[in-house]
Amino acid sequence: MLTSIRPAVVMIALFTAVLGVAYPLAVTGVAQTAFPTQAGGSLIHNKAGTVIGSALVGQGFSQPAYLHPRPSAAGKGYDASSSSGSNLGPLNPDLIARVQHDADALRPEAAGRPIPADAVTTSASGLDPDISPAYAEFQIARIAMARGVPADEVRQVVQQHVTGRTFGILGQPRVNVLLTNMALDARFAQAAAH
Repeated sequence: MLTSIRPAVVMIALFTAVLGVAYPLAVTGVAQTAFPTQAGGSLIHNKAGTVIGSALVGQGFSQPAYLHPRPSAAGKGYDASSSSGSNLGPLNPDLIARVQHDADALRPEAAGRPIPADAVTTSASGLDPDISPAYAEFQIARIAMARGVPADEVRQVVQQHVTGRTFGILGQPRVNVLLTNMALDARFAQAAAH
């Protein structure tokens, strides 16, 4: 019996060492060397060097001088420890009521324009850091008024932060909310109160 158990124990130890230790260390080493920013979480630092967020994880902005992200269903909003969608179907009355409430809140800002879908819908993770260029454009007048600058100047900053489709074919054009808000602060020298 010992002769049957010994090869099994040796194989478990070997595969644990190779697949549980060596392979993860090798992949981590390659990632840290080849893609250090991404492997570190794509963290964003302010001028003082303090981490203020990640380019990959959304966060809430509610002040009128900033781009607002899409709604979040993660915990109490942008809670990375409870990332998830609402899991409510399109005919669920709770979802319909929430979307209607959000749309009603945006109607004064809309001034007769259509409200972009991502202004009232959550992403699958609830942590999407990006919004559509249409939703960014929708917010330009409010941001310009709050900052006391011409809308065209705000539009220039937003347009500089539109990222196209990945490899020209994947996904949709998008605007990273945190990076754009940092650029708005830099351009218009308004301290972030976020």
